[in-house]
Amino acid sequence: MQEHRLTRIGDSFLKYASSVIALGGFLFGYDTGVINGALSFLSQPDQLNLSSAQQGIVSSSLIIGCCIGALLSGRLADRIGRKATLQWVAIIFTIATLGCSFALTSGMLIVFRAVLGVSVGCASDLAPMYLAEISPSEWRSQNVNKNAVAIVIGQLSAFAINAVLGNIWEDWGPIWRVMMGVAALPAFLLWLLSFDLPQSPKWQLLNNSLTQAKKNFRKLGFPKVDIQKNLIRAKEMVKTEQDNLNIKEIFSNKGLVYLLLAGITIGFIQQLSGVNAIMYYGTVLLEKVGMSRGMSLYSNILVGVISTVATLLGTRLIVKHNHQRMLGVGLLGNAVCLGLLTVVLQGNFFSNTGTNIAVLLLLAFFLAVQQGIVSPVTWLLLSEIFPQQIKARFMAISTTVIWLTNFTISLLCPILLGSFGTANLFLTFTCSNIFCVCLTFLILKPHWLKISFKRVK
Repeated sequence: MQEHRLTRIGDSFLKYASSVIALGGFLFGYDTGVINGALSFLSQPDQLNLSSAQQGIVSSSLIIGCCIGALLSGRLADRIGRKATLQWVAIIFTIATLGCSFALTSGMLIVFRAVLGVSVGCASDLAPMYLAEISPSEWRSQNVNKNAVAIVIGQLSAFAINAVLGNIWEDWGPIWRVMMGVAALPAFLLWLLSFDLPQSPKWQLLNNSLTQAKKNFRKLGFPKVDIQKNLIRAKEMVKTEQDNLNIKEIFSNKGLVYLLLAGITIGFIQQLSGVNAIMYYGTVLLEKVGMSRGMSLYSNILVGVISTVATLLGTRLIVKHNHQRMLGVGLLGNAVCLGLLTVVLQGNFFSNTGTNIAVLLLLAFFLAVQQGIVSPVTWLLLSEIFPQQIKARFMAISTTVIWLTNFTISLLCPILLGSFGTANLFLTFTCSNIFCVCLTFLILKPHWLKISFKRVK
């Protein structure tokens, strides 16, 4: 009876801790989604008067910061701990968000967006890793998926706030400042609530804090058997000193090389799907096919709602099925949706209104598949394919690849859109999704992943 009561208390604290950590995912989603609606306003002549190329730089400046943040997050999280890193992330989020909101020139906005990107990049790597490490095995997938759900809720919030503010104050150019500044509130809340979070007990074991680790394991509801297994594993890691592997040792170990290649492939696949071309430039794309700015902003809410519902359903689905297979199915679904979009735009089968409706529905279906299957399953895979002693560094590298690919796409998207048109842009992403399906089944072999994981352990 006493053990059952302690388990219930642990489950309750775990739910609280995982919800607070997932706020990092919410901020990730909001700050990547807010540019979608804000870009149209801040590009006006009486505001920052941005050209197409400048729009790409402003959008992609966040991604440059994300690359830096993701690359630094692993070593930082290993050195000062997951909790302290999250607290610094929240502080940078708050300061940089306010800096973006009060930027007077495009140069200032680019700098503050890059700084903001550092916190987004750190959060994108840190949140799923932190969630995985504080969760008992039966809760792990569910809690890691909280981060994926929080990301799309953040994007939906950005779309909804953009639409409401952009339509009520459509004639007031500086409204983009309010759109961007809203994110300072949840960022400050994350910092405030982070003081009640537990340190990762698995990180504490690797840093010889045995007593505190046991205390946090129990506080988070870990069964006695799991605690004992983690203690034994930590002793083995200390003995073999695998946590101090250098680059030469990594590349001389076939298991490590394969796991690193798998992580890089997963990061590459997630962004090559084209999802962030829609997230960053959705309003611009919808205006290109004939929608008004106001209708485009409201249409993004519909897209965001469908994405959120799909994520809630998809995260439940992928837990019960083979993750690599689900990734391939999701990418194939992406290719079908984007291929149909290409046909609709090139074929001129419908009236202008009919084309708008068809485009909106197909975009919604594409994002439902991407956000419901592809995105959450990639974060889940990254949180589970690496052994504990290399997890922070390998996740950091994989997340950096995500942001580098994201940066390239976000920078080139407005240029490609202006040069080749909307239909050809969607055709390009149709082909890239087919290529990613091939990568998934050629490289991400479940059997190989298991063998490599065991060899490293």
